Amino acid sequence: MTAVVVRTLEGFQDYTEVSDAMHRFTDARDDSTFDELWFLEHTPVFTQGQAGKPEHLLATGDIPVIQADRGGQVTYHGPGQLVVYFMIDLKRKGVGPRFLVDTIEQSLVSVIDEFGVTSYPKPDAPGVYVDEKKIASLGLRIRKGKSFHGLALNIDMDLEPFSRINPCGYAGMAMTTLNEVSDNVLIEDVRNRLLSELKKKLEYTEYHCKTDLSDI
Repeated sequence: MTAVVVRTLEGFQDYTEVSDAMHRFTDARDDSTFDELWFLEHTPVFTQGQAGKPEHLLATGDIPVIQADRGGQVTYHGPGQLVVYFMIDLKRKGVGPRFLVDTIEQSLVSVIDEFGVTSYPKPDAPGVYVDEKKIASLGLRIRKGKSFHGLALNIDMDLEPFSRINPCGYAGMAMTTLNEVSDNVLIEDVRNRLLSELKKKLEYTEYHCKTDLSDI
């Protein structure tokens, strides 16, 4: 199937509400359901992945901590960070989880390069980095051959909350944003470029646009 539904959610989204919708979609989909990509920004939240350990939560303060069923450990989501969720039937596409991880990382590297910045993935620490600082995080879940959860790319956000945790389980991991290493980057521009790159790499030839989750 070469069609995909692209949802660009307006405003800042509550993590629990989006997560619940993501699970409803995944539970209800069948072999005829289009894949979906969701683009959004979250209200401030720490999410603890399945491998998460309490000692990586240092001083979370007034930001809520929510348990998530994605892979990985703790991370932060907030305004100015582009989150993309991937609801893809990998089995139908004939690909595995490694293909999806590689595709996401390569797409991020390509888009970041368009802003004059060199970035790279690390084989031992999923995500994308610039000068040893993390600019994008990955956390996926595959169930019955279908993916959900996704990526978070720091574009123009307050990085202070990352100091309240050990990001992705690494004490003292330095974080950065695209606007720290490039000039005047708009989140809408990054979103459009990343969508174009993902459609190409995932071989979607048509897509349908939606702006909310009301039909899920």
